[in-house]
Amino acid sequence: MHVDLLTIYFLLIGTLLASSLITLWEHRTHPARSKALRILAAGYATLATGCAAVLVRADLPGVWGAALSNLIIMAGYLLVLHGVATLNGRQYRAASIALLALIALTWATWGARHPADMWYYASAFPIALVSGMTSRELLRGDGMKGVQSRHVATFVTGFHALFYVFRTFVLPLLGSRYGDGFVALVSKITMYEGVLYSIVLPMSLLRLLREETHGQLLRESQTDYLTRLGNRRWFFEEGERVMRELGTSQPVSLLAFDLDHFKTINDRYGHKTGDDVLKTFADIARSAVGPDAILARIGGEEFAALLPGHDRLRAKAVGEAIARRFAQTATHKIEGVDLRATVSIGLAQHGHEASTLSDLLAAADAALYSAKSLGGNRLEMLVL
Repeated sequence: MHVDLLTIYFLLIGTLLASSLITLWEHRTHPARSKALRILAAGYATLATGCAAVLVRADLPGVWGAALSNLIIMAGYLLVLHGVATLNGRQYRAASIALLALIALTWATWGARHPADMWYYASAFPIALVSGMTSRELLRGDGMKGVQSRHVATFVTGFHALFYVFRTFVLPLLGSRYGDGFVALVSKITMYEGVLYSIVLPMSLLRLLREETHGQLLRESQTDYLTRLGNRRWFFEEGERVMRELGTSQPVSLLAFDLDHFKTINDRYGHKTGDDVLKTFADIARSAVGPDAILARIGGEEFAALLPGHDRLRAKAVGEAIARRFAQTATHKIEGVDLRATVSIGLAQHGHEASTLSDLLAAADAALYSAKSLGGNRLEMLVL
């Protein structure tokens, strides 16, 4: 089936406008990304406007029609770049204005004398440059968590950049050899590639944001709202994964914590003071256990830390440091009365008898009960 160039133009305009409307609609459900989505929607709409301007460029005198449509299209690509950069917390406003001014100046000088070369070849280079920058922003992905969809968007923009590099540097040589018919064929291929770009890029970016939102919801479901540590469910999921991966190749220890007399603190001084004590302990424990530890609040005043690569002596040093810092830090003056909070700790090291995380936690709990029975504010060990 033969499809003429005009039909492809209308298809491209339609897909860009549809992508713009879908993206604009989505901005309401992603408030944290609303600004970026609105910029992207404006970019797609501007690209559609530029493509529509291409259809009437011959109606304007001289090179004004071609120059105007090219500048509108470039503004659309720059808005797409700006939208993606906004996802990473960056912007390219000054550079975008400078590039548009340079393109306008080139059209007014060299392009006025060589309009065909400017339209078919030279104008492709800024598109390649901006698309390459967009691909680089996606590849960096500082503020974007989606993995698969981000790779798709990176590939699409990267391929788009390479295609326009081909139009800038290779097509002039092939055009001089094979004639205007070959250039017309590449122009039609350019339109087909543009249709794919206008569909795949917006959809992959929207998928990226949906993956990001899903990831945020998942993290929230696994995070304790008060201390921002992991919750009990997350502790067992991550802890069992770590123990499976390590097996017996490395030592693994577990520290079980229970804040001493916490109910008395809540009853006497109020829940706000109790919450402050919990958050203070969480901050101290987080800074002491290191980035590889699985640290969670598993109950009201109960915490646990799984320490991969820690034998009992190393884990004991970590636990005692936490207890010491907490006793020194968690001091509150309530109505002139000093409140001193302490923590009891149980320690168990993974051995042949403790094949699961539940067994290891039960062993650490047994050591914790021993610490409690001895008056608290201390660490007791249990080796299996």
